[in-house]
Amino acid sequence: MDLHIAGRTAIVCAASKGLGRACAEALAAEGVHLVINARTSEVLEQTAADIRSRYGVQVTAIAGDITTTEGRDAVLAACPAPDILVNNAGGPPPGDFRTWGDGDWHQALQNNMVTPIQLIKAVIDGMIERGFGRIVNITSGAVKAPIPALGLSNGARTGLTGFVAGLSRQVAEHNVTINNLLPGPFETDRLNATLAGAVKASGQSLEQVRQARKDNNPSKRFGNPEEFGAACAFLCSAQAGFIVGQNILLDGGAFPGTL
Repeated sequence: MDLHIAGRTAIVCAASKGLGRACAEALAAEGVHLVINARTSEVLEQTAADIRSRYGVQVTAIAGDITTTEGRDAVLAACPAPDILVNNAGGPPPGDFRTWGDGDWHQALQNNMVTPIQLIKAVIDGMIERGFGRIVNITSGAVKAPIPALGLSNGARTGLTGFVAGLSRQVAEHNVTINNLLPGPFETDRLNATLAGAVKASGQSLEQVRQARKDNNPSKRFGNPEEFGAACAFLCSAQAGFIVGQNILLDGGAFPGTL
C-alpha cells in the first residue's frame, strides 16, 4: 500500500534504537524525511547514517534530551514545521510507590506527559494551517492494564492519554489526527530492564523469566519492533485521517478485555 506520505517530514523522538527507531525506519521506507532525536550522539548518528543509506531520505540527527526545554528547542529549530510528530521517551523505573518522592513524580510527568504535550503545542497550529498533520504518541499497554511495579509510568502516560482524548477531537476537522500506540512486550532495551527486575525479585534465571513471560502471552512470543513501526507508519498515512483519538494496543493479545 502506498501511504501517500512520501516527501513529507517527520520528527521522531528517542529514535536511535528500539520502537522509536522502528517508527523512523518505517516512515523512511515510505519516503518521509526525518529529524531524529536521542540523547547519545554516537548511536544516533549511526542510526541516521544507516537510514540514509537504506532508504535514501534526508535524515537530520539532533542529539539531546527531548524532555528538556533545550532539547525540544534544538529539535524544533531543525524542523519547525513537521507534517508528522512521533512522541517517544523512555519510561520511568519500576518500584514501590512508597519509596517515590515528589522528584520522582515530577520527572515521570515531565518525561511522559508534559514533554509530548509541549511538542504537540509547538507544531499543531502549523499542521492545522497546512491542512495535514499526524501525531502519534508511543505510550504503553499499561494505560489499559496497569502494571503494579510501573506506577510512575501508569500515572504519567494515563495523564497524557486523557489530554489527547480531548485535543484530538478539537483538531480532527483540519485533517490533523492524534493517536496513541500502546506497546506490550517488544524486544527492546526497556523490556530487558523490566525482565532484569523480575529476575531479581523472583530468583529465577533471565531465560526462565523470559520464557515464562512469552508463555503467558497468547502469541507465545515478544513483539518485533518492525511490527510496531508498520503500525505507526499507517497511523501517519493519508488513509488514516478518520482514526482520531484512539489508543491502539499492540500486545499480542495479552489484554483480555472486549473493548
